[in-house]
Amino acid sequence: MSKKSIVARQVKREAMVAKFAEKRKALKEAGDYTALDLLPKNASPVRLKNRCQISGRPRGYMRYFGLSRVMFRDMALNGLIPGVKKASW
Repeated sequence: MSKKSIVARQVKREAMVAKFAEKRKALKEAGDYTALDLLPKNASPVRLKNRCQISGRPRGYMRYFGLSRVMFRDMALNGLIPGVKKASW
């Protein structure tokens, strides 16, 4: 489980990226890179990190499910993810 402050920081960045998305797109199309530099650093989508929706864990992230490998395994074994079952052959 990540610290709540780290998860809160990530949520704040996601909100800022959404807020400045249109402005960034317009400035990039216009080629105005000096104005683009004046935008906040956290407005850049590059600064976002994929995190688990439940635990906030940044490593072992499975993009298709939006979960870390630990939460995915736990939920799959409990039958909480439809269509996923343990392999056996």
